[in-house]
Amino acid sequence: MAPSSFDVRPTTDFAKEGLFNVLDNFIEYEALDILDLFAGTGNISYEFLSRGAKNATAVEANKRHAHFIQKTGETLFAGKMRVIISDVFKFLEKSPLHYDFIFADPPYELENIVKIPDLVFASQNMKPGMLFVLEHSADYSFSDHPNFSQERKYGKVHFTFFNQKSENNSPKQVLEIT
Repeated sequence: MAPSSFDVRPTTDFAKEGLFNVLDNFIEYEALDILDLFAGTGNISYEFLSRGAKNATAVEANKRHAHFIQKTGETLFAGKMRVIISDVFKFLEKSPLHYDFIFADPPYELENIVKIPDLVFASQNMKPGMLFVLEHSADYSFSDHPNFSQERKYGKVHFTFFNQKSENNSPKQVLEIT
C-alpha cells in the first residue's frame, strides 16, 4: 500500500480486475517484458509480475514514488523489477529497451494525453506484435487512431487497447474479445 501522502490515482481494483480478466484470455504472462508508464505506485507492474511476467520496467518521474516502487518491487519480486526515474515523454524518445506489453496510466488531466499513443508507436520500444493499453477518462476517445483495437469501460476508468500494425497496415495481433 502506498503512503497516503502520495499524489496518485491508482487504477481501481474493479477496473484492474476487468483489465486482467480480458488479458488473461489471450496473453501468456511468462514471456512478457512489461513497460509501465506513469507508474505511480507500481500497482500494474506488481500485478503483471504476480501473474508470472518475465520482468517489468516502471517509469515514474516522481523520485519519491519511484523509490517506493523500487523498494516494494525488490521485496516482492527480487530481480524482476526495474524502475526508471524519468519524464515519460523523454523516456519514449530515448530508450533503447524493447517491450512486449506497454501500459500507460497518465494523470487524467495531462495536457498531452492524446499524443501518448503516437509517441509509443513512434518509439523504438516495441517488439513485433506489441500490445499497448492506455488508461484514461471518458473525456477522450482514441477510436480513430490507426492502431486502435478496442475500448473497455469499468466505471469511470477507460482502457483503450492498441495493436502494432504491420507494414501492410493491418493488425499484427487482432483482439477479438466479446
